[in-house]
Formats: sequence, C-alpha cells, structure tokens
Amino acid sequence: MDEWLNYDRFDRETWHSFFPYGKTFLTQENLDDIKSLNDQISLADVREVYLPLIKLIQLQYQNYLQMQLQKMTFLRKPMRRIPYIIGIAGSVAVGKSTSARLLQILLKRLMPDKQVELITTDGFIYPNRELEKRGIMARKGFPESYDMEKLLTFLNDVNAGKDYVQAPIYSHSVYDIVPDEYQVIEKPDVLIVEGINVLQLPTTQRIYVSDFFDFAVYIDAEPELIEQWYLERFGMLLDTAFQDPSNYYYPYTKGSRQQAFAMARKVWDTVDLPNLRDYILPTRNRADVILHKAENHHIDQIYLRED
Repeated sequence: MDEWLNYDRFDRETWHSFFPYGKTFLTQENLDDIKSLNDQISLADVREVYLPLIKLIQLQYQNYLQMQLQKMTFLRKPMRRIPYIIGIAGSVAVGKSTSARLLQILLKRLMPDKQVELITTDGFIYPNRELEKRGIMARKGFPESYDMEKLLTFLNDVNAGKDYVQAPIYSHSVYDIVPDEYQVIEKPDVLIVEGINVLQLPTTQRIYVSDFFDFAVYIDAEPELIEQWYLERFGMLLDTAFQDPSNYYYPYTKGSRQQAFAMARKVWDTVDLPNLRDYILPTRNRADVILHKAENHHIDQIYLRED
C-alpha cells in the first residue's frame, strides 16, 4: 500500500538488534498489573519491542530538550518547561491502553528524574446525557461524540506550561463520565495521551490533536483479530460484572449469554468496525511508529517513519 512508502519496516528480531539491552526493569507480575483484561504482554515483549522504542523516544526527547534550550537562548528568554507529548492511537480492544501504561512505567524507570503522566481521551467523550440530548448515543466513540474543543484546550494549556490542568475522568464500569472528578496534571516533563481519536482531524477544528504531539505510536492489527479480542474482552467483563449492579454490563449477566454476545457482535458491526474503518485506520499514517500485532497480541512487525 502507498501509505507504507514513508516507513521502514522491521521484523521483531531486527528491531531488537537496535537496542539489545537485556535488563527489563520489570517482572511479569508488574506486566500483569498494567495489562488490560485480555491483552497479552511478556518480558520478551519489553526486551525486544518496547525497550528499543523507549530508547528511540529518549533520543528524540533529548533532541527536543536541546532544541528548546537553543530556541530560548536565541530569543533571550528564560527556559520554561514545555512537556514532550506522546500520542498512542489504535482501535478499541487492540491493546493501546496496555502499551500506554507500559511506556509510562518504563519511562519513569529509565528517567527517574522526570515526571511522566498519562491521560486517556475517553474523559473527553460527552456525558451520556449530552449524547442522548444530541441524539448520538449510538455514535458513542465516533468523532462527533467527543468534546474536541475541550480536549484541544486541555492540550494547549499543557503545552503552554500551565501549572495546573484538569482532565475529566471516564468510568468504563458505568460507561459514563464521572461527575465532578478530575485527573490533575501538574507540570509534566512527558505526557502520554492515549485514545482512539488522537490522530483524527475534528470536523469543527482546523488543527489535529496530533499537532500537539512530539511523537506518535499506532497499535495496529487486522480487524478480524481485533473483533476476536473485543469479544473475548466482552466475555471477561460479563464474568466480573455480575457482582456489581452499578456496572454497565450487569443487566447482560442476567439474561442469555448467547443473546449478550449477539448484542456485542452487533455493536462491533455497527459501531466499532465502521469507526475503525472510516475514522481510526485512515489516521494510521500520521504515526511515527506503528506496532503491528498478530495472533495473541504478538507484535511481529514495527514500522518507523522515514522522515
């Protein structure tokens, strides 16, 4: 495909050879704590895929700091903290949240003097009551379901070096924004922004969310595999939701499991797959690095943008 013309492609062994460092800084228990429900991640993944990626990010970050210093010196202005912003994009259920959390913990371990924060753009989805008011509840997750102005304002405030910035919090258990609760971001050195929409161009805005990014990663897999992982995750959510009546999935635990999965497949076919095909996948070529997954979430190919 033409979109790959701007990328160098590496198999896993070659990618690992660029930084064949053996120490992972983590245990399998650490990885199990940060991985999403049905995601799969191993110490080999850390050594062979993520540590070379972290090394690349560190190199880019050092260049970024040097450029900021030179710019402020040239302008005879005092040096101020402008965070290095990393975007993590991909479909639902592809494992981007796990990758984002892993990048955060590795950056913290490898750069202990730096403050590394992580937010998800889920918090910028309109509350359910607003989606219902607009008649787009069935389009939840599509571009129009996000308050992009609020997200762009948030990123602009972070990028401007504001001391104190708040991000809304989304609860996957209740499937809605948590009222009057916020994640506080205070002067990060590095900010990781994870979400399905972080590389998209909002229809009502002239700029991309990714215009604020200094580095972007896309987690990729074939749609058929992502559907399989989506349904596996749905099953695991059902297995835990029956104990919590406030959980969004609780009503589905009371009926036929076959009917529940039929509903989940319908959501995939009518919401998540069209969203992936029409809005998420077309933004893949805006990423600096693409991590391609095969069966069992195994990363088999790494694409690195040439320019």
